[in-house]
Amino acid sequence: MADHDVLVVGAGLAGMRAAISAYRSGADVAMMSKVHPVRSHSNAAQGGINAALGGGEDSVDSHIYDTVKGSDYLGDQDAIELMCREAPQEIINLEHMGVIFNRDDEGRLGTRAFGGASYARTFFVADITGQAILHVMYEQILKAGVRSYEEWFVTDLIIEDGECRGVIAMEMLTGKIKAVTAKAVILATGGVGRAFEPSTNALICTGDGMALAYRAGSTLLDMEMVQYHPTTLAGNGVLLTEAARGEGAYLINSEGERFMEKYAPKMKELASRDVVSRSEATEIEEGRGVDGCVFLDLRHLGAETIMTRLKYIHEVAYDFAGVDMVTQPVPIRPGQHYIMGGLKTDVDTRAWDVTGTAGWDGVKGLFAAGETACVSVHGGNRLGANSLLETVVFGKIAGEKAVEYARDQKDFSISDSHLAATKERIQGLFDRADNGERTAAIRLELGQIMNEHMAVFRNEEGMQTAAAKVRELQERYKALPVIHKGAVYNTDLIFHMELGNMLDCAEAICAGGLLRKESRGAHFRKDMPERDDENWMKHTAVTYSEEGAQVTTLPVAMTRWEPQKRVY
Repeated sequence: MADHDVLVVGAGLAGMRAAISAYRSGADVAMMSKVHPVRSHSNAAQGGINAALGGGEDSVDSHIYDTVKGSDYLGDQDAIELMCREAPQEIINLEHMGVIFNRDDEGRLGTRAFGGASYARTFFVADITGQAILHVMYEQILKAGVRSYEEWFVTDLIIEDGECRGVIAMEMLTGKIKAVTAKAVILATGGVGRAFEPSTNALICTGDGMALAYRAGSTLLDMEMVQYHPTTLAGNGVLLTEAARGEGAYLINSEGERFMEKYAPKMKELASRDVVSRSEATEIEEGRGVDGCVFLDLRHLGAETIMTRLKYIHEVAYDFAGVDMVTQPVPIRPGQHYIMGGLKTDVDTRAWDVTGTAGWDGVKGLFAAGETACVSVHGGNRLGANSLLETVVFGKIAGEKAVEYARDQKDFSISDSHLAATKERIQGLFDRADNGERTAAIRLELGQIMNEHMAVFRNEEGMQTAAAKVRELQERYKALPVIHKGAVYNTDLIFHMELGNMLDCAEAICAGGLLRKESRGAHFRKDMPERDDENWMKHTAVTYSEEGAQVTTLPVAMTRWEPQKRVY
């Protein structure tokens, strides 16, 4: 008999929303996370969450169009329409749960402007929106009494007869490895930002769910689409929210010039993130930067605005760079931030091809939501504040659809071989001889090569170099020892397994980049600088094999919006 109807792996906003949704649908649901839930990376989301709810001239269709355009027409339009139509109600749902959104002078929910948006439709809690929503969600989890496996690390998906029937996971407190079975599994484990160094992502963002599903037979979609955020702090890569530019901050170069006026005359600093990041990188390459940076200038906003609406990033800039943004411009540069690609799902968050005719592989009984998944609402470039929206809209859907699936499943028992195989593999890691290699060193090499060749600008030679380096690191990983042999909180072992996940995801990122022979969204090739709609209006799809990543393409879902030249 299964331990649970639904098991959610990951406890950020997508995971918690899925767990709440499944609970409210009447299922026995549990949530499993390698960190305490409120330590999830959703904490780091600063600026806000989008919805066409504010009235005035804004509309859901405008939100849909902006998102389609922002995706550089690679986003699946059926999924984008669904997300934008669900957005207003989800904002209301969050407020009813207890999220204290900022309000305007009349007491209505307030909005701010964000990049790529035709209207100010970003609802926010100062510059700590992700943290505010995450804590409210966790209160709902506690209120519901949802079982939470905190600080458990998933090592494998349990696959029997082509269906996912739970996970093998390590309880980090004891080191014990156990099977937790479920009739449906939802992956909501976030992105793989730490395959790049530096990154705005937390150290826990290691692509665990993507890699688990990839190795189990699922398809990874558009993995080459890696977003570099325009404003990350010099030195350590910490995010400085787009909300700063939404409030009116400028980008200036070493000559004091507001340079976005020449790259995006209409939207300027609020053009899409890929456009702004490339503009900054161009300024730096052409010698108008300072120490590899340009500047974010907020001085004209005044102390009151900064200290009430942007207090957190003021603190970050002061603590880590010694800069008081009230009186000084802040040195920033583009930094890795988000993975638009991920585990291929349909609009019902199912990670398998239900019809068997769509041409992509998957694992029955497996669902996914959030950055782990690619339902393809972001395509080649994600608009700011659409990420939190994706987590709650598709998290809710994942919970509901997983319960529907689980109700149709009969009880089952699993073979003991799954647990035995994982224990044997981990013992093998402990038994390896110390060859002088260390997890941290390989992890750093991976991050640096990806940041060098799979960043804002790319070309064939650089991507081939990155792919070859990833293959070399995968070979070295096969002999990488685990030095610490203890059972209790063996972080050496956890870091080792996380590295394996990042290497598999990096392989898929390189494979997708080499396959796509054009520039689109975040994938900008200097050797092929034009978008090619005739040949490349399609997704890249990567599947796992022992011989390496296997690549193909899949069609983009088009509804009402035909591709146009994307200008801001």
